[in-house]
Amino acid sequence: MKQAILISFVTVIFLFSCNENSKEHSSGDSPLKVEIKKEGDGFQLFINNEPSFIKGARTIGTKYMDKVAEYGGNAVRIGYRENVGEVMDEAHRLGLTVLFGLPVQAERNGFDYGNKTAVKEQFNRMEEIVRTYKNHPALLMWAIGNELDHIPGNDNYNLEMWDAVNDIARMIHDDDGNHPAMAVVGRGNNTKMKDIVERCKDVDLLGINTYADIWEIPDWLREYNWNKPFAVTEWGPSGHWQVPRTKWGVVIEETSTEKAGVYKERYEKVIKSEPWCIGSYVFLWTSNRQERTHTWYNMFHDDGSEKGPVEVMHYEWTGKWPDNRTPVIDSLQINGLNAEDNILLMTSTIYQAKVHVSDPDGDKLTIEWELVPENKKFGAYAGQGETKPSPLIGVIKEKLEGGSLVKFISPNEMGGNFRLFVYVNDGHNHSAVANIPFHIIEE
Repeated sequence: MKQAILISFVTVIFLFSCNENSKEHSSGDSPLKVEIKKEGDGFQLFINNEPSFIKGARTIGTKYMDKVAEYGGNAVRIGYRENVGEVMDEAHRLGLTVLFGLPVQAERNGFDYGNKTAVKEQFNRMEEIVRTYKNHPALLMWAIGNELDHIPGNDNYNLEMWDAVNDIARMIHDDDGNHPAMAVVGRGNNTKMKDIVERCKDVDLLGINTYADIWEIPDWLREYNWNKPFAVTEWGPSGHWQVPRTKWGVVIEETSTEKAGVYKERYEKVIKSEPWCIGSYVFLWTSNRQERTHTWYNMFHDDGSEKGPVEVMHYEWTGKWPDNRTPVIDSLQINGLNAEDNILLMTSTIYQAKVHVSDPDGDKLTIEWELVPENKKFGAYAGQGETKPSPLIGVIKEKLEGGSLVKFISPNEMGGNFRLFVYVNDGHNHSAVANIPFHIIEE
């Protein structure tokens, strides 16, 4: 740590600014020199000898990718997929760099790191992918898998997995040498850092997926003597495993307004402030994706309108708020009760729900409501296989006060769990959303 450390890479990246607040590093399609230098107590990313910071988003394909560039971002994180070349081409066209996720398999998917033949076959496939895309002009660095140590139930992983990760990192240096090799981890099982430090010496930096525990990252890394840079590769609202629950065990989701607040606070107090951090990829820059609910992690509403966290990133990436702001939800109640009050409703009974909402610009608001059964089938990992339950039809009986107050009839399902969702749109492609859970009991 006392000596200057220089991690130098050459990459082929075409980076331009889509707004006046982003730095331009354009050199046509010629390679850009990317370096991570130890400076003082931290690390600094350089592109063509100019200091840079990753202002990125985790995107799904090319969906809303143009808005990353438009709102001052300069990077996207993508997974390997059939059309990955087309996705990278679009990123290049928009002036965005790409964190390329190599499809290294995890034990949770049935991969056996004790099977040397399977490990070698995987290594060969990763080498083929690296050789295919190493000269793409959008490529910034490689992510070797994603949370490979995580097994649902927190089972112990095979330590040889980290050896395989390090072998791939060494291969990247040998075959490419121009792009950093990153290992991506989550925050479960903190002691894994000891294994990473011991076994992954050829990994250049860590990518860390984190949510409400983002504050713990600096001390965690220092505790285990990690002395290299990191990027926050996935972050956003409080995770569904980190929030309060009702007495019957249902998680209570933050409103989109509350999420906007925590995005801003976490970005400013950790990502921008921690000297070892070279940037981040905000999660999740998409819509129409179910994980616990259809609103939990998506930064865009199902109709494509932008929620509060999008405007927060617009501000953080450019230093300016958008000209038109997102509606603000103060509270959502059923018969005057909040979600934390453990709402119990009787079957087939009329109740009132009220959303207290305002708009910073005084825009006329359109308010829609939806009653949805609580999802009963959850993915073992990252919402895989989850689908939004079908909304109940005809339960909203009356809308009052411009739609901010509704009368609805409770479902005739004893012991059932439900969520009442509210969606508020300002007519300028901005939405605020919230939901409140309740449980059906006997009279």
